[in-house]
Amino acid sequence: MQTVNQTSKIKPADRLASVSEYYFSKKLKEVAQMNAEGKDVISLGIGSPDMPPSEATIQTLCKEAQNPDGHGYMPYVGIPELRRSFAGWYKKWYGVELNPNTEIQPLIGSKEGILHVTLAFVNPGEQVLVPNPGYPTYTSLSKILGAEVINYNLKEENGWMPDFDELEKMDMSRVKLMWTNYPNMPTGANATPELYAKLVDFARRKDIVIVNDNPYSFILNDNPLSILSVPGAKDCCIEFNSMSKSHNMPGWRIGMLASNADFVQWILKVKSNIDSGMFRAMQLAAATALEAEQEWYDGNNTNYRNRRHLAGEIMEALGCTYDEKQVGMFLWGKIPDSCVDVEELTEKVLHNARVFITPGFIFGSNGKRYIRISLCCKDHKLEEALKRIKEMK
Repeated sequence: MQTVNQTSKIKPADRLASVSEYYFSKKLKEVAQMNAEGKDVISLGIGSPDMPPSEATIQTLCKEAQNPDGHGYMPYVGIPELRRSFAGWYKKWYGVELNPNTEIQPLIGSKEGILHVTLAFVNPGEQVLVPNPGYPTYTSLSKILGAEVINYNLKEENGWMPDFDELEKMDMSRVKLMWTNYPNMPTGANATPELYAKLVDFARRKDIVIVNDNPYSFILNDNPLSILSVPGAKDCCIEFNSMSKSHNMPGWRIGMLASNADFVQWILKVKSNIDSGMFRAMQLAAATALEAEQEWYDGNNTNYRNRRHLAGEIMEALGCTYDEKQVGMFLWGKIPDSCVDVEELTEKVLHNARVFITPGFIFGSNGKRYIRISLCCKDHKLEEALKRIKEMK
């Protein structure tokens, strides 16, 4: 008896047609296959810190995990200890006063927060402003949720800052959110007080919400800034922060957002219907991590500084140019004119030197002549990558 293949009649939701598999999800499968074939690829692609959090953080996790009463569901708003620690951290490092009870929302990673905020503020068919180049998830999640993505340009000649003359000429009548990300990923451009003041003024005049994604401000950066330090910013801005980058905790999935109490409550309404509170021991350990002093951040940056020097040598070996003033955990460089396109270069490096480097086009059309090197790689691996690239045929 012949059976009918039922799966042929089942179709995915229409929204999947608007996005493709995340570039790194797809590319890292290729890298894994090459490694399985014994090719030993050195990955300089993902920004996943390879160093551990502070010893005190790990000790707190181990101690609290042994509490027999600490394994139940946790509050959607996060435990008070973690909210107070985030508030203290913002006050100490950014000079920003936050009410830990009403103006902070812990998140299961700030990437997940992009989903919550979009659902809380944007109706299907409304518009969001997304930087080009920018973090691909701003675009993909917006599309999945039915928002219309409007790109605004970041260009090297403007220091990778928004062109406010260009923004002023755009129709903002259907725009709800503007995504910003400083220190910028992928370009390494740093925030300035003047930039944040301009963004807050723009948001207030245009009746839009600025969402500033701020996970990189402690990496190779002497002056961490928050957009919320601008007077009145809480009225029209939301800021994300993340334990992943600043405290070497990417796998822990602990982030936060801060804004005014109304915005936080709207976002909580969405979040509480989608996920749950984090494991209590992890929240207490994260609170410990936030108590780190300058010495801990300095030690972390000593490692990144060494790696940054090696990444610069790799750029030079590839004939790429880059801005020495970049901050954050990547190095962004412009490919030489002799290259037809960036993927020609990155594929050659991957298959001839067995080194995976991110092509800039995945961040938007303004990245099509650039590459990005992650500093989340041990020194000896970076040295080996440099050697392979120099010997590349």
